[in-house]
Amino acid sequence: MCTAITYHTRDHYFGRTLDIECGYGEQVVMMPRGFPLSFRKAGKPKQHYAMLGMAAVVQHCPLYFDAVNEWGLAMAGLNFPGQAVYFPVQEEKENIAPYELIPYILGQCKTVDEALERLEKTNIIDLPFSDNLPLTPLHWMIADRHLSVVVESVREGLKVHENPIGVMTNSPSFDYHLLHLSDYMQLSNQPPKMRFGCEGVRAYSRGMGAMGLPGDWSSASRFVRAAFVKEHGVSPDSELASVSQFFHMLGAVSVPRGCMQLEDGHYQVTSYTSCMNLDRRVYYYTTYENSRLSAVNMHRFKLDGTELKCFPLHKTVTVHWQN
Repeated sequence: MCTAITYHTRDHYFGRTLDIECGYGEQVVMMPRGFPLSFRKAGKPKQHYAMLGMAAVVQHCPLYFDAVNEWGLAMAGLNFPGQAVYFPVQEEKENIAPYELIPYILGQCKTVDEALERLEKTNIIDLPFSDNLPLTPLHWMIADRHLSVVVESVREGLKVHENPIGVMTNSPSFDYHLLHLSDYMQLSNQPPKMRFGCEGVRAYSRGMGAMGLPGDWSSASRFVRAAFVKEHGVSPDSELASVSQFFHMLGAVSVPRGCMQLEDGHYQVTSYTSCMNLDRRVYYYTTYENSRLSAVNMHRFKLDGTELKCFPLHKTVTVHWQN
């Protein structure tokens, strides 16, 4: 379970929550242009762009959850259970496994429009990484400074949805979430004005314009809540103010431990939250255990390098004592 959003002030931002019951050894991973990228069926590209994001590195292969490339194109994969369908190899297509799609797109595309052109020739194939890592049902959100889309591999084939809301969660499909959002058009950040012709019927609390905003952690409710918070969120346009606002917006859909129990008794929590500045290529994150902002700046690396650079996540609570 996850939520992804875009946000624009002076700069452009993209990020997500990862809601999960266990970790996969994820860390912030910088892939330079010279890293030998290879795809199971599509071979080795002659060259690729540098990218920075959250990944689990398995057998020296970064399996990205989300990332931004050197041109400011960003992408995230979110859980899509019961909906995702992957296909056999098709000879006339570029056959890409689901866990390869983020480096495949970010490695070759500068913009969403370029990504869409490449996706027209792409087939998402039913090929697990290994016996120990079976396929995860995913759909993807792609964004640059001007446009956002959702990509879903479903029974009918590969579908692309324009995403004017700049929000994505999990199943059902994206078109359902847009239709469901229509049920909440009456919500407002302003006080309600209707009094039924009676002076005694009036707002007794601030915030009542948003009464009816769903508060559970289902994907449909998180989509509505994230869309409402994003629609009305404001902040100064400085970098730190914008990033702070971004994390507050995703905080509205984060999952505290104990509130979402799974069938096996484990609890799902918001393991990490990310925010990528698409203009400056900076990756910010917090973890469930440590809400202090951490950041990695792509421009502090040699983009033509050949080795991955990995940064373990800060997962220890820190306290700033003032006395």
